Amino acid sequence: TIPGFPGHPHRGFETITVVREGVVDHADSTGAAGRYGNGDVQWMTAGKGVQHSEMFPLIHSDKGNDMELFQIWLNLPKKSKMVEPHFKMLWQEDLPIVSLDQDRVRIEVIAGKINSQLAPSPPPNSWASDEENAVGVFNIHLDPDGSFELGAAGEGINRTVYYYEGNDLAIGEEMIPH
Repeated sequence: TIPGFPGHPHRGFETITVVREGVVDHADSTGAAGRYGNGDVQWMTAGKGVQHSEMFPLIHSDKGNDMELFQIWLNLPKKSKMVEPHFKMLWQEDLPIVSLDQDRVRIEVIAGKINSQLAPSPPPNSWASDEENAVGVFNIHLDPDGSFELGAAGEGINRTVYYYEGNDLAIGEEMIPH
């Protein structure tokens, strides 16, 4: 039995699937199919709807088939709820990496911009394709003594930090334990 998520519908939102380790086989109702993983990102704008599957093939028979991924969901505005579905691959080798603080901070730019490093363009009709929405998706690796300051967002823009690996994280004066 292959683990994963067999055919299921999406409509009216986007998924950004970031595969840190492992492999995903994708197939969908538009006829698209493919394999990605180990640092690749799939960006799907579901729009008016798509049926798709995400399966995790068991490639290795002599060792574990480790998988680490996370998926970010972006709601589409009312005007874009019924756009044509679109898939875009952001291959690991095409994602800019920003190195700061004497290489103690490494930032993978998936969406948006850090300093002069601009992520690959998002799919058409994406929430992120409008610069006024200031969408930024960054995978930030901080060494234990690394420091990084993300500038203030514009009025009405919210930011969320998903802390998924490490011991402790300080944001301003607040300490976030692991």
